[in-house]
Amino acid sequence: MKDISPQRHRDGKNVTEEKIRKKTVAGKLNASGLRFGIVVSRFNEFITDRLLRGAYDGLIRSGAEERDIKILRVPGSFEVPSAARTLAETKKYDAIICLGCLLRGDTAHYDVIVNEVTRGIGQSAQETGVPHAFGVLTCDTLEQAIDRAGLKMGNKGFEAALAAVEMGNLRKAISSQPSALSQSKTKTKTRARASSSFKKGKA
Repeated sequence: MKDISPQRHRDGKNVTEEKIRKKTVAGKLNASGLRFGIVVSRFNEFITDRLLRGAYDGLIRSGAEERDIKILRVPGSFEVPSAARTLAETKKYDAIICLGCLLRGDTAHYDVIVNEVTRGIGQSAQETGVPHAFGVLTCDTLEQAIDRAGLKMGNKGFEAALAAVEMGNLRKAISSQPSALSQSKTKTKTRARASSSFKKGKA
């Protein structure tokens, strides 16, 4: 009969957690050596400036150098995805931070704009392979936006910066790992050399 005692379960859990830790690849919160692009909307500047200051602070606190941060200002949140893609396609940046603020009361086509901005940022990240951190606030009221830009609910710009740092490092960690294809080719070459040496030895 299989042992399902609590002790056995705890031992198995510890072993599983250790295996998971060894197999896990995660990005570090260390921005040193990474380059970042920040795209920020001027519309609702009272809020987006707070997001920008939060994002900049998050990058500097994580070890980024001022010279490695590029800031682009665009008219509104609708223009953020296009500018973010332009930066990403230069291949000069490890991550892009997208900042903006959309308030339901400001525009009758709020839902359309929100969907387009979200889709555009996601599509840019997927198609360029450069991580994009989403720091565009989508709020019903100005009070909600203020709360998310450094008041009651933290600063979403700061949070987006930390996400960008982590994802930038994760991308580097993944790209530095040998692919399954390259590992397979290495094994094939090793077997071929071994077989060649064996034949020469027999000869």
